[in-house]
Amino acid sequence: MEIPIENIYYLLCYAWNKLEEKEIVNVGTIDGTKLADLFAKVLINGLSHLLKSGLDRGYIEYTEETRCLRGKVCFSPTIKKNLLPQAKVVCECDELDHDILHNKIIKSTIKLLITVRDLDYELKKQLIGLYRKLHGVEEIELNDRIFSMVQLNRNRSFYDFLLKICSVIYNNLLFTQEPGSSKFMDFFQDKKSMPYLFEDFVRNFYKIETSEYRVYREDIAWQAEPLINDSHKFLPKMETDISIEGQESKVVIDTKYYKEALGSHYGSKKIQSEHLYQLYAYLNNLEHKQGINKDCAGVILYPTVKTDLCLSYKIGNHNLTICTINLNQLWWEIHKDLIDIVDSSLKGEIPNRLRNKCSSG
Repeated sequence: MEIPIENIYYLLCYAWNKLEEKEIVNVGTIDGTKLADLFAKVLINGLSHLLKSGLDRGYIEYTEETRCLRGKVCFSPTIKKNLLPQAKVVCECDELDHDILHNKIIKSTIKLLITVRDLDYELKKQLIGLYRKLHGVEEIELNDRIFSMVQLNRNRSFYDFLLKICSVIYNNLLFTQEPGSSKFMDFFQDKKSMPYLFEDFVRNFYKIETSEYRVYREDIAWQAEPLINDSHKFLPKMETDISIEGQESKVVIDTKYYKEALGSHYGSKKIQSEHLYQLYAYLNNLEHKQGINKDCAGVILYPTVKTDLCLSYKIGNHNLTICTINLNQLWWEIHKDLIDIVDSSLKGEIPNRLRNKCSSG
């Protein structure tokens, strides 16, 4: 998918629930769709912000032979080394230092990003300059376990944001046969992680931008009567991606991250049946709750960068809409389209903006 840099950045910030941190880093000056340049810009602006406000420090434990008592005296090594006649002891001390894990991860990630062969030259120079400013911080070899070991307090939310960026960089760098050279993979083609990222983006967008509605994930009970003891335990779990409630109506949104919203059947474009069956199962089993669940609407939402799609049906008691959100447009248009999908669905209407785009396209 060819998605503008600014939209990629907004998508990540919503998915990670990091909108406050988004304002600190301006990515509007980057042209094109090169992910390496985007993440380089984020690290440059983010680390510059940290250096101005003060890098985080932590207590580092070290051992030394000293004539001055400090910290904890270690008698066993002191005796073994026969230091007492020299008026020395071995002490264990704690000292505040910048050489802590999250700073090491940032410095090591910068070192990796500098190796990207098509990285913008000016951005690379800035990264090298910032790398040198971290002279008191050691490099480490990155792995998934290292990222999971970081512990941050609530006041270090911006660090958490930068570490998420570092994790994306680490997981998407592919080293080439040329020594010291790498290229950045298109993580939007990752069929494992992108469906979750897209779902988190849409859910958090609605939580933040439609505060008048209740936005949540919902467990749905099967309306099934077991004919054999304990057989109910084998029914699969039903959980919505996104449930949104207004005062008098409700919509269930199921996000799907597929290259094409429509499948092909004997040369004809068709709605992907398993997606439609899944959503209808949600709506059908919600009916027993009565109230706004009796005739709540459903939406299957796909990302796209080319062709807009908006299909709408009345199936049983429920309005069902199958539509796309075009990520290759200005952010304010994405914002309006997403709002329109929910507002229209809660009113029992077809999303007007999407319908107009489809009819005009």
